[in-house]
Amino acid sequence: MLDRTVAPPVQPLARVTLPAADVFSLSSGARLHVLANDAQPVVRLQVVFRAGKVAETRPGLASLTARMLLEGTTTRTARQIADETAFYGASLECDAGFDRSTLTLYCLTRHLPVLLPLVTDVLTNPAFPVAELEQLKTRTIQNISVERQKTSYLASERFNELLFGAETPYGRPFDSVAYQSLTAEEARAFHQAAYVFGNAEVFLCGDVAAERELVAAAFSVGPAASQSVAAPNYNLAASEELMPLAADQVAVAGSLQASVRMGRRWPSLKHPETHRLKLLVNVFGGYFGSRLMRNIREDKGLTYGIYASVAPREYGTSLVIGTDVKGESADFAVSEIQMELRRLQEELIPAEELETVKNYILGKFANELSTVFEQCDKYKNIIFQGLPADYYTEFVQQTEAADAETLRELAQQYFSPEAMQVVIAGPVS
Repeated sequence: MLDRTVAPPVQPLARVTLPAADVFSLSSGARLHVLANDAQPVVRLQVVFRAGKVAETRPGLASLTARMLLEGTTTRTARQIADETAFYGASLECDAGFDRSTLTLYCLTRHLPVLLPLVTDVLTNPAFPVAELEQLKTRTIQNISVERQKTSYLASERFNELLFGAETPYGRPFDSVAYQSLTAEEARAFHQAAYVFGNAEVFLCGDVAAERELVAAAFSVGPAASQSVAAPNYNLAASEELMPLAADQVAVAGSLQASVRMGRRWPSLKHPETHRLKLLVNVFGGYFGSRLMRNIREDKGLTYGIYASVAPREYGTSLVIGTDVKGESADFAVSEIQMELRRLQEELIPAEELETVKNYILGKFANELSTVFEQCDKYKNIIFQGLPADYYTEFVQQTEAADAETLRELAQQYFSPEAMQVVIAGPVS
């Protein structure tokens, strides 16, 4: 009979090698990355441009431009774009991030040939209709207004502002007045400069072997850039030693809840200790059995959840610790978080705990490679973060080999409570 009180044995993770992508340089200057897998008759096409917040000439322009691409072209209305996408059971989205903007198409493989003209039309011929632009601006401003009633949003916004600076894309708060003043002409100019196939990285994955030439042809031509997209001149990457300001309070009148955000500037993924630092962050607050969860949730009962995670970006990475608690418990929660930081600096992680976290991290990583789309996401991380090809192989090896003494030394260097910026959004104490 199976004894369910005994956990099944943990098998060591075999060495991991991501499937190799076939990379083709197109005549337009774009690069096409192909990861073929015919397990399912589906495909994902992503066209990525350096058109994120770091490239925008005015605050909010990158997001507005990306979202307007689906609001109509010179040959299709927004309704026609949506109806054509829905008719083929596909999904088409365009989003702007901090560093880049991405148009993503999911569809059945057999529908890709008929949907490709729609994709290229959206990318090359946006009309930026004024009525839709004004409606989009109004909806966005209203949505942000609603979000700013939440302590979690206010805490995160203020935290990023203090960590990176209000004048940088990573720290700039949303400005409704500036956003409202954006025009169709500005969006059109930004599109002409940034959404150029010569600057694009195209990722095609799934059951795509028969469609590669078709996709390559579609992105081999495109508009010439009217101007180059300037590289950001913000000093975002060289400030790991930046000392935080004093603990900051965002007053939210009438709120019963407080949101806590703590953290600091963090080494990039190219740092030689990045894999051991990831392991240390997971011990601290990276999974349900972490020290923060056991202390703040299970023992003290202060919150439903608390986390610590690393937010990697191309020009600046951060460590973020976050939780929501009762207003009167915020200061106590901060002191308990600081205590857990000191424990990692002073005590060796017990062998059983360290082994548990290693197994969790490696098991989660293996699960994240279960589909070709997830494999492509890992591959994209290597491309955009400028990581070595063996990055994930090293991740597995260094995670398995990490020892408690090394982790304590890293905690002494990077986990000092005094180096953490603290923001509390909630009732005035």
